[in-house]
Amino acid sequence: MAYLTLNKEKLKYNYQKLDRFFVKNDISWSVVAKVLCGNQKYLEQLIGLGVKQICDSRLSNLEMIKSIDPAIETIYIKPPAKANITRIVEFADISFNTEFETIKLLSLAAKEVNKTHKIVVMVELGELREGVMREQFVDFYSKVFQLPNIEVVGIGANLTCLYGVLPNQDKLIQLCLYKELVEAKFKRKIAYVSGGTSVTIPLIKKGLLPNGINHFRVGETLYLGTDVYHNTVLESMHNDVFKLCADIIELTEKPMIPTGEFGLNLTGETPVFDQKNAGINSYRAIVDIGILDVEVNHLSPVDSTMEIVGASSDMTIIDLGDNLQQHKVGDTIEFKVDYMGLLRLMNSTYIEKMFEDEVNVFQLAYQN
Repeated sequence: MAYLTLNKEKLKYNYQKLDRFFVKNDISWSVVAKVLCGNQKYLEQLIGLGVKQICDSRLSNLEMIKSIDPAIETIYIKPPAKANITRIVEFADISFNTEFETIKLLSLAAKEVNKTHKIVVMVELGELREGVMREQFVDFYSKVFQLPNIEVVGIGANLTCLYGVLPNQDKLIQLCLYKELVEAKFKRKIAYVSGGTSVTIPLIKKGLLPNGINHFRVGETLYLGTDVYHNTVLESMHNDVFKLCADIIELTEKPMIPTGEFGLNLTGETPVFDQKNAGINSYRAIVDIGILDVEVNHLSPVDSTMEIVGASSDMTIIDLGDNLQQHKVGDTIEFKVDYMGLLRLMNSTYIEKMFEDEVNVFQLAYQN
């Protein structure tokens, strides 16, 4: 049995800490909820914290959010596919856009239902993911402003997610200058300069965030307390809001190095072993989770004396050394997860999701 837990109090603490921080710095922020994969009970817990604006990249998740609380302002945070235009207008109050032909379709769909659809135009700042090229964005805005039932509420940019290009003061100043240029040229007010994500938070702390950046989109730091810029944990933030738990299904003392002729394993690799461990045994525990659910390099045992030494599709092998803790079959091993690990686990239909205070009841029900 493997399951993922969410600690409600730690999530609340992280949210309130971030909210106070952004309010203090006169910045509005939106929670990125895509890592929750539309899980209703987790979304209800998140919304109950007082969240007013939620971002997601999956329409089914935005639909779930609207079913929980129609008053939540929803943002679709990737360029829309043409096949989804009608649903985007229905379930996303705002969408991020980079293609004029797509915005024309949003305009037509919004007009059909007598709505005004809001958009943020994303600008390319060097990450080479989504974004209008900088030399084209003035012409782009001039065409978009002519479309009916479309309200341009922001200019934005994405950094770090694809190639790891870090935000810096110069890039974010550029974004602010583009906003000022659009406002001056077209006599239109742009409400949001959405240049901040989890990775940008340290720039605020260092006083390096340009004053014009007034909107952040934050997920990882909320859920994992991460300082994404430095790949550490922010001071006094919880990095264990989520925890993976998996049962030991075998525990045996075995050699540390396999024997026989080696070919390729399940992932197409031939592992290399430290021959200093030849002839040495250790206790190896197998837990009931595998790479079908999560890549194990995104997991780390809470007990630092344990080491993940391999995984197949449905099983992960943990080296317990001399097993000084006297673990046995049926015991549970706990793991911390990083952001990509959490995303994969949330997306796995084979992993139970619950709140940490529900575990005892769940285990009793499972045993019975």
